[in-house]
Amino acid sequence: MEKRIKLLIANDSVEFSRDYGRVFEESGMETIYTQKDGMKLLEKIETLHPDVVIADLFMPRLDGIGVMKATQAKLTGTKPLFVIISNFTSPTLEREVMMSGASYFAISPFSAADLSDRIAQLCAISGLLPKNAAKPQAAPVQEPSLEIQVTEILHQIGVPAHIKGYHYLRDSIIMAIETPDIINAVTKRLYPSVAKRYETTASRVERAIRHAIEVAWDRGDVDILNSYFGYTIHNTRGKPTNSEFIAMISDRLRLHMKTAS
Repeated sequence: MEKRIKLLIANDSVEFSRDYGRVFEESGMETIYTQKDGMKLLEKIETLHPDVVIADLFMPRLDGIGVMKATQAKLTGTKPLFVIISNFTSPTLEREVMMSGASYFAISPFSAADLSDRIAQLCAISGLLPKNAAKPQAAPVQEPSLEIQVTEILHQIGVPAHIKGYHYLRDSIIMAIETPDIINAVTKRLYPSVAKRYETTASRVERAIRHAIEVAWDRGDVDILNSYFGYTIHNTRGKPTNSEFIAMISDRLRLHMKTAS
């Protein structure tokens, strides 16, 4: 029997189960509910050892950050991945949540289908998905999909997944890997291609990507940024342009894929 992702949700309301939980269950996850209470959630984590935990940032008795820190201190071995949910956000709050151990920060209301896909991606990146859960046509899988690799890099750099620029960046990087010469025609080819996919305009794509990079520079880890962009983050140079950002990430991944092959 295939191992399923064990998902523990700190919300046992009928509304949550109806609006969100059903989607998680239909995607094949073993879904377990508990009260929206930090101490109760911590007890369940210790006894059930889930693969993934979905919890609100603000809960009675112990908030989401407190639960993550207590889990890190109390549990030995593999720790669960945390998806933290909040009704509002700010760059400072996001940074604190992610630095406290969250794998993903979701802003409510959110798409259950999108979050289910993101959880599957995170589990694949972390090695929590069973090997035989891969898509049949992709077997045997030795490397995560290109989309997952790009997703992981954007997560490491600090680009928030809930802003439009995140999705535009991800698609732009994938396009630049698959069609390298498109990076030489960012304005004429890349932005319009992404805009067409999302039914928006090229200028909005350009602005959203620029905003995503600015957010990453405000909240990202300097050491990680430096490992990817080197001299471009020096004070005299500032953050990279959109095209520099896309080119550097796509070149790095293309080289990795070439080496792996």
